[in-house]
Amino acid sequence: MDQNQLKQAVAKAAVEYTLTKIEADSIVGIGTGSTANCFIDQIAEYKHLFQGTVASSEGSAERLRAHGIPVFELNAVSEVTIYIDGADEANPHLQLIKGGGAALTREKIVTAAANEFVCIADESKWVEHLGNFPLPVEVIPMARSFVARELVKLGGDPVWRENVLTDNGNIILDVHHLHPIASACDLEQKINQITGVVTNGLFAIKPADVLFLATQDGIISHRPTD
Repeated sequence: MDQNQLKQAVAKAAVEYTLTKIEADSIVGIGTGSTANCFIDQIAEYKHLFQGTVASSEGSAERLRAHGIPVFELNAVSEVTIYIDGADEANPHLQLIKGGGAALTREKIVTAAANEFVCIADESKWVEHLGNFPLPVEVIPMARSFVARELVKLGGDPVWRENVLTDNGNIILDVHHLHPIASACDLEQKINQITGVVTNGLFAIKPADVLFLATQDGIISHRPTD
């Protein structure tokens, strides 16, 4: 199978899993990116089985509405039953790097609000150690140079993702040369403490609860290792 077929297969597995978790009043959190788009397209068939969704980006919200799936603001719902999203990297602890699509802050917010976070990815995203994929950091625009200097002190090589603004009106610094990240939780916390940083793309303090990984041998389900 090619990568698109793997994404379609893992999205199908996530839809089947989601259907076991939701009820008529359930709100489903939806992530951002190509694999999340596959999930959106497939869950549309079952939109009558749940109340609606919360989306982590305007792009995902538009795609959901195009399928006739209700999209709510997070502030308007009391509970998000389950959140489905992809990743740029995932390790055996189900710690992730996310943010290749510049939606990391809203993704992290919906993750925090959800009862369960299900990550879906193809086998190319599975790594033993995070950090080969440049770590996205969302930054208040006026703090770009200051934050970049602080990231250098942490051993990274930050590159401004020019001509990209997040849905929140901020910029992205992609931090290279961090591999291997020895302690993802510590690094996530240190970067978030830099003044001017909104958040970074490490999902380590709160990792995924389950990962469905599409491989040439089928779908593999992972739970975090200790």
